[in-house]
Amino acid sequence: MIVALMGVSGSGKTTIGTLLAQQTGALFADADDYHSQANRAKMAVGLPLNDEDRRPWLEELNELMRKWWVGGESAVLACSTLKQIYRDILMNGLPREAVTFVWLDGSRELIAERLAIRSHGFMNASLLDSQMATLEPPPDVFRLVNDRSPEEIVDEILKNISL
Repeated sequence: MIVALMGVSGSGKTTIGTLLAQQTGALFADADDYHSQANRAKMAVGLPLNDEDRRPWLEELNELMRKWWVGGESAVLACSTLKQIYRDILMNGLPREAVTFVWLDGSRELIAERLAIRSHGFMNASLLDSQMATLEPPPDVFRLVNDRSPEEIVDEILKNISL
């Protein structure tokens, strides 16, 4: 099983994903590590990525997920996947049962507070509004408001999915 943790920057994908992978013995990948230098530079100056910028990045992540699936690996991917088309690209060539999407949600205020205190190499906190505007709330995924401790969120995920 592959769990894809989705949500805007600051929603807790990396924190929750790391802990979830540690507790289950799954592999973990942070999609931010796969961005091109051009994407990183664009975001660092506060420019949002467009669909054209994201496509090669999502296709690379899809290859990674297919490799996990074929290899029988349990894994957790932290990836924003803000639009349905992005989730479709990630799922290309994978059976529906291969991936469970978990949407880490939260109020704009809560996420802005987190972004204000964290240091990120290229994700400019000014991009939060553009990410929230881009987000297409998925109707068919497990949604959690990430307003508790990481341990409580991981426990809630594990109560609702198997990894």
